[in-house]
Amino acid sequence: MIKIGVPQPRTRALLARLLRAGLQAVDPYEAVRRQVSVGRKHLTIGSQQYPLARFKRIVVVGAGKASARMAQALEQQLGLRIDTGVVVVKYGHGAPTKTIRIVEAGHPIPDDAGLQASRLIMALVKTLTADDLLIVLLSGGASSLLPAPVSGIELQDKQQTTKLLLRSGATIHEINAVRKHLSSVKGGQLAAATPARVASVILSDVIGNDLGTIGSGPTAPDPTTFREAWNIVERYGVLKTIPASVRNRLKMGMEDRAAETPKPRAALFRRVDNILIGDNQVAVDAVARAAKQLGLRTLVLSTTLTGEARELAKMVGAMAREIAVHGRPVQRPCCIIAGGEPTVTIRGEGTGGRAQEFALAAALEIAGLPNMWVAGFATDGTDGPTSVAGAVVDGQTVTRARRKQLNLSQALQDNDAHPFFRKLHGHIITGPTGTNVNDLYLLLAL
Repeated sequence: MIKIGVPQPRTRALLARLLRAGLQAVDPYEAVRRQVSVGRKHLTIGSQQYPLARFKRIVVVGAGKASARMAQALEQQLGLRIDTGVVVVKYGHGAPTKTIRIVEAGHPIPDDAGLQASRLIMALVKTLTADDLLIVLLSGGASSLLPAPVSGIELQDKQQTTKLLLRSGATIHEINAVRKHLSSVKGGQLAAATPARVASVILSDVIGNDLGTIGSGPTAPDPTTFREAWNIVERYGVLKTIPASVRNRLKMGMEDRAAETPKPRAALFRRVDNILIGDNQVAVDAVARAAKQLGLRTLVLSTTLTGEARELAKMVGAMAREIAVHGRPVQRPCCIIAGGEPTVTIRGEGTGGRAQEFALAAALEIAGLPNMWVAGFATDGTDGPTSVAGAVVDGQTVTRARRKQLNLSQALQDNDAHPFFRKLHGHIITGPTGTNVNDLYLLLAL
């Protein structure tokens, strides 16, 4: 069920159909079923084949918001061939399984449940031999859900570092570069911990599908270095506020007193396959197809949106005004679609997420424009630290806010989009969707 805070029933139903099409296209259960099959002699994952007679055990581990649904599908395909398994998901994103154990833990800030799950996974992985097959299920959120700090760094040190980086406006690539150098799992170190053959099945929430960034790449080579991690915390002004243990770890790495993460030419990756089964482009293309079927002129703007959410809202607002005045780049009725992962630099003390902040900023840009809507939507169903998927605004949002004595500009300044939209009934609510492939951003002009 998708609940959308739009006063007009027709538009509400239209937006729901578009978003539902995007979610269905990247359903992790179906994605795994499409990519994984078992014959009499071989297991096939994507284009890779694994001779069943070659392996004594098949063990499954994984992490991410979509990994429970992935585990369900893998059990359906492999059945009793799975020896055992452990997968860790965000609270509320679990699903019933038979053989693979599902553990729920904290996201985006790691917690003790995630720490214990990480230890359980690493202990299991280290029991495997070269005669075993390890299947790793990865999706967005795995970085936070697999906290395994190296010796000398406590969980609370990683929690504080993660909070500071999330608030700083650093990109997910930059945050994960730091995380990998504080971890014993990330940056290819999960694969390095076992001699087993590794097949990593991946649902991407990263722009460009960089395997080293998705879930901080536990089975992928890491091209980043301690020096780069140090430069990131320095660039975003958190060097002096991160815990001393983190600074010391990065210093040790730069001075060659701590081992680097496995790099692209490492021999261990000859026995590792990283197999991508879905990403944001699949969702965007599905929304575009649905829009065309509904009689809308359609334009895919990008699947690689990055930058400050409020700045991207200005760009979308400029397009809305161009459509309203000049009928370009496409004429009404139309739908412009984009996907990606903007950032929010936290300057206030409010509550929100990048999709809600985008919508909040867009409301100012399209104020007064008739029959125009802008929506920001997190495909996992949780935008930032909130329980909503995003928000939708139209040309009358500013007017409705004034009537309710809500100060939109102040809410934007305070990064306080969530309470604003709760009072204005402008949220998009889905609950946990079971998938995670970046955000969707829509401009609808009817």
